[in-house]
Amino acid sequence: MTRQARVAYDGAIHSATPHAQGLQLADGRVLAETAVVWLPPFEVGTIIALGLNYADHVKELSKELSVSTQDEPLVFLKGPGSLVGHLGHTRRPADAAFMHYECELAVVIGKTARRVKAADALDHVAGYTVSNDYAIRDYLENWYRPNLRVKNRDGGTVIGPWLVSASEIPDPQALGLRTYVNGQVTQQGHTRQMIHSVASLIAYLSDFMTLRAGDVILTGTPDGVVNVQPGDEVVCEIDQVGRLVNTLAADTVYGR
Repeated sequence: MTRQARVAYDGAIHSATPHAQGLQLADGRVLAETAVVWLPPFEVGTIIALGLNYADHVKELSKELSVSTQDEPLVFLKGPGSLVGHLGHTRRPADAAFMHYECELAVVIGKTARRVKAADALDHVAGYTVSNDYAIRDYLENWYRPNLRVKNRDGGTVIGPWLVSASEIPDPQALGLRTYVNGQVTQQGHTRQMIHSVASLIAYLSDFMTLRAGDVILTGTPDGVVNVQPGDEVVCEIDQVGRLVNTLAADTVYGR
């Protein structure tokens, strides 16, 4: 496996690989990217998310929080209902004054990790994908400590489209990140700017919890988040990993 996806098509779930015309199902059929429903590209276990893991993002939010780059990682969990795939829609509540995207490198665990040293941590990674973990600033509590209404919303975390094998990404701290809103670049960063690296996060987490195959770590976002509205197309890109597309939808689409 170097790059694979999971999609729904013709009443079934299929694995797929990239193709010049879109994607190719395991049974050989070649389809356009828009002909399928994109799912998370792996069987998802525990979803572990990081907040405030880029120093520039901490600075960007300095007026709203009381943390420093010396703090332990800010970690929280998410339920499976929070995930939506590539080309999916995410609801923007009508009462939200400020909802923003968060382009993040997602790290997928490939084998059990328990009390792993940082030097050995990347050996436990199956691969990487792109995530867009939306947040509604209105709902934040406790000096930007994430709460359920902010970070566990149905369909509020976009992930995919491809799971890229760890063998293709020898250094996860050497990747550029970008977000486009309606074609305009609004966020740029680099994984070398992480306060806690991928390896150190795996070591930290595995010291008190067992990480298993399918668990995913969302590693935080750099600065440059802006308010988005229904109808906006948000594209998150990470070098060597992929391009993840999502559209904001109004409450009326969901009958609210």
